[in-house]
Amino acid sequence: MGFKKTSGIISVSNRVEESAPNTFTQLELDLPLDTLNNEIFVVLAIDFGLAPPDAVAASDTATLCQLATTRQTGITGLENSNILARGENAIMGGGFVDGGVGFSHMSNDTPTGDLDYMGIIATPNCFLGVDGIGNVNQKAVAMRMWGYRAKADAATYAALVQ
Repeated sequence: MGFKKTSGIISVSNRVEESAPNTFTQLELDLPLDTLNNEIFVVLAIDFGLAPPDAVAASDTATLCQLATTRQTGITGLENSNILARGENAIMGGGFVDGGVGFSHMSNDTPTGDLDYMGIIATPNCFLGVDGIGNVNQKAVAMRMWGYRAKADAATYAALVQ
């Protein structure tokens, strides 16, 4: 990849709440990028503060979130190359009269290993989404992302925006 760092580390934070219980809702986050000069945002780490699902006796419930480089129509998985990070909190309550057992899965932590970065955003926006399953109340997610601005060479920039 041909790009050169042009800023120090920047943090971007925001929060989105479902428009109604169990309704996929996403928020467009603006990034301070100069697209005329092939500027990109190199993502170093992402953290989610994801609301827990409701404990409903004898029901499975979940709260899901994701940060995507493109607009989405619902929560998808990490197999979608436009998803930078995904989180899930679930309560498996089917068959339990006391509310069930809770589970969490977050893909949002910076991967262990010697990676220089965890993703690149080549457009001046990204999309934070949240969705609930089987909940009575609206759910929300707060997000913080750390990264830096960089200038990509023409070939790299063209490949990233395709």
